[in-house]
Amino acid sequence: MSLSSAMITAQSIFNNTGKQTDVVSSNIANVGNKNYVKRTAILSATAYGASVVTTARVQNDSLLRQTLASSSLFSGQNVLLTGLEEVKSIFGGNDYESSPSAYLGALQKSLDTYAGKPGDSALAATVVNAATDLATSLNTASNELQAIRTRADKEMALQVDSLNQLLSRFEVANNAVKSATASGADPNDALDIRDSLLKDISSIVGVSVVTRGDNDMALYTSDQGITLFETIPRQVSFTPKIGYTASMDGNSLYIDGVAVKAGEGSNTTASGSLSGLLQLRDDVVPTMQNQLDEIARGLITLFAEKQADSTGTDPDLPGLFTYNDPATATVPAAGTITKGLAAAIKVHPDLIISQGGNPELLRDGGINGAAYVKNDLSNGGGTGYSALIRSYVTALDTSIDFDPTTRIDTDTSLLKYASNSMGWLEQMRQGATNANDVKTAAYERAEEVYSNTTGVSLDEELSLLLDIEQSYKAATKLVSTIDEMLQSLMSMVK
Repeated sequence: MSLSSAMITAQSIFNNTGKQTDVVSSNIANVGNKNYVKRTAILSATAYGASVVTTARVQNDSLLRQTLASSSLFSGQNVLLTGLEEVKSIFGGNDYESSPSAYLGALQKSLDTYAGKPGDSALAATVVNAATDLATSLNTASNELQAIRTRADKEMALQVDSLNQLLSRFEVANNAVKSATASGADPNDALDIRDSLLKDISSIVGVSVVTRGDNDMALYTSDQGITLFETIPRQVSFTPKIGYTASMDGNSLYIDGVAVKAGEGSNTTASGSLSGLLQLRDDVVPTMQNQLDEIARGLITLFAEKQADSTGTDPDLPGLFTYNDPATATVPAAGTITKGLAAAIKVHPDLIISQGGNPELLRDGGINGAAYVKNDLSNGGGTGYSALIRSYVTALDTSIDFDPTTRIDTDTSLLKYASNSMGWLEQMRQGATNANDVKTAAYERAEEVYSNTTGVSLDEELSLLLDIEQSYKAATKLVSTIDEMLQSLMSMVK
């Protein structure tokens, strides 16, 4: 090797170690940064050894796509489970002690006790109090369910704003990647930014990625194939409502003019939090509300007063339980949901002592006037009369028709229906819990594998730094040797 070639080789080593040190330093500075992908200095053989020709990004597109998909599924499932846990808390948590079925059981027990002592006015008042507790529980639960829908609406609006901002930032990052790729510049920092935005987007809506020329990227929703980004971001639009009632439907959410579908099932198909929120607002909570409305309708129907004689000229009218204005209330149609009835149901004021009522009308009848009196104390009736009370006790265990859209039994007793309602909720919650465990594990595993593959290992970088140090020492030794040789040559010339 000539002295000139040796000098060129030494210079090449110094250049390489400088670039390699810069790459390793950048890697070490980003240890623990989940949005940073490890860089590697790529060497190429030359006539004088090797030279750093580029800085490669240790990317794994298949693992990134798997991470994005698992993130979307985890996010949608977690939203659903959180909502179901919130619904469960309305009814008292694990034991469902505040559920309609619990209050309905207490009402039946108090009726049964009153039937044994129909002359005890205190027991009559106890029945009315139990009925009031039941009606109040339905009112409260209904209002809380609609509050959950309102909160879901507000959260959707916030996430739509966030998604639009993320897509705008994605456009900037994508343009930077394309520009750097086309010009031969280093696109790695822009790629890191773009990938981090992809992760954020995937938690809101499922993303399908298509990479095109010059590293350009297009985004579509993973479940419906709606365009999210193609050259420019597509508009995501949604108008929330101020509040909800049982009879109100939520506004649709649109991406590029196409309505986004809600998730389905306890192991939800929701990909991203928006689909999960839609499922909670438009499916899970309304189904629970429908069941409460059917319980309220059943109560009004079973405790309705019937005409005392057999002529049948007067209609059945709400008795113990009524709604809105009792003077105009009618018994709802059988087997059909009356939207919002659970929020409106109440005990008839003519039975409430504090409102000037008489709870013993429950025993005698006549809440709706003389035509409905079953036990006329002024005309041969007695305080020992219990037939009407016992008919209510029996009615609670008698099968009636329920609306089939409520997803539980359509021909069963009110007591069993109320119990099945909580069973449906618990089954949904348990299914969502199990699915959430699976999807959480899948997401964490995918993220871990992706991080291990593309992330920075401090031990590896420090080891590589030692190797670079040895290369640098070899170069300095070569330069020192060349210097000695040149000095010897110059002394010989003298």
